[in-house]
Amino acid sequence: MKIANTLLIALSLAGALAAAPQSVAAETLTVGAYPANPPWEVKKEDGSFEGFEVDLVKEIAKRLGDEVDIQDLGFQALFAATASRRIDLAISTISITNDRLKNQSFTQGYYDSDLALVTQVSSEVKTLEDLKGKTVGALSTSTGEAWIKDNQEKYGFGEYKGYDTFQNLLLDVQNGRVAGGISDIGGFQYAMKQLPQLSIAERIQTGDRFAMMLPKNSPLLEKVNDAISAIKKDGTMAKLHEKWLGVPADPGTSTVEVLPIPTAE
Repeated sequence: MKIANTLLIALSLAGALAAAPQSVAAETLTVGAYPANPPWEVKKEDGSFEGFEVDLVKEIAKRLGDEVDIQDLGFQALFAATASRRIDLAISTISITNDRLKNQSFTQGYYDSDLALVTQVSSEVKTLEDLKGKTVGALSTSTGEAWIKDNQEKYGFGEYKGYDTFQNLLLDVQNGRVAGGISDIGGFQYAMKQLPQLSIAERIQTGDRFAMMLPKNSPLLEKVNDAISAIKKDGTMAKLHEKWLGVPADPGTSTVEVLPIPTAE
């Protein structure tokens, strides 16, 4: 009888354990990032990363119940790493393009990577039209330089000056050596946290958007994209924008608007 009772107890315990909720170990999102891309990604002395997209990917992982492992990769290496599925996703101000969509998958965009015209706060230059006959600067070989050359006839810019560093461009705008500078709006917004003498006079829409890049047809794509949608809806994305760029996100931009997963045309 004792043996029978012991057997019944053992079976009851086994059944209870089987019915009890089982803890599920968190998975790890392996993320590739370029380490010197402020304010989006910066690798600190202790080896950890910080920045806008770092905070964003950590928030996504938190909502998915996952851990995050950020790997230090060169920008070009990010594409090979996703294509080979060495990493789950890549961050580092990666623009969605039709060519990239043929070989990679992208989440919805979360930052409109437009260009902008920056001037002195006290400058009489308030619009692109005000630059007629005036000196304008940009980083050499940049999209800003290409835009100036493409729009020279339309706006009648005066002399063009190319710069080897973003810092030198900002210093010349600040000191009045050029009437305005044209470059990525995100870089200007970040820089103006330290240079209040400058202001963005006009945003130049390009249609480019930053997004997270994943292996083609990754099973994580919809889950990550849904998390981004939720992060936009509850205002967390806008808070990240203000934290890292120092200004509120503009209404109607991809930072606040929920968008579909992009597909190749």
